[in-house]
Amino acid sequence: MSGFTRRRALGVAAGTAAGLAAAGAAHAAMRSTGPQPQGAHGATAVPGSFDEVYQGRRIQGGPTHDGGHDGGHGGGHHGDHGAGYTVRIDGEELHVMRNADGTWISVINHYEPRATPRALARAAVTELQGAALVPLDLG
Repeated sequence: MSGFTRRRALGVAAGTAAGLAAAGAAHAAMRSTGPQPQGAHGATAVPGSFDEVYQGRRIQGGPTHDGGHDGGHGGGHHGDHGAGYTVRIDGEELHVMRNADGTWISVINHYEPRATPRALARAAVTELQGAALVPLDLG
């Protein structure tokens, strides 16, 4: 009896197709979030600042000057979830967190990560539909 049967050939073909499908899905996921800028030692770099009007709302973001800790003055990131970065909508802070893969989430878009804080702020404005951002009390 031959070592290579029709059943084995079909198994190899099915395994190859599954592997290609998984690779295609991984590639599509990488394209949706985009490559993340890398800093020294391979760590994901902190994005730069932005200040713009989006859908009639002023959105601002930038690295904090004190590494994300507010020294008890309010408006800072408790536990430094935002990786030393602050996002504001019309002057009110949008609490943001950085995921391990470099994407960003907020209390408004918690299950919809974005590649950058700017994209996150824009998505939050869209989700708010004109409503005011209510400050989040983390204390």
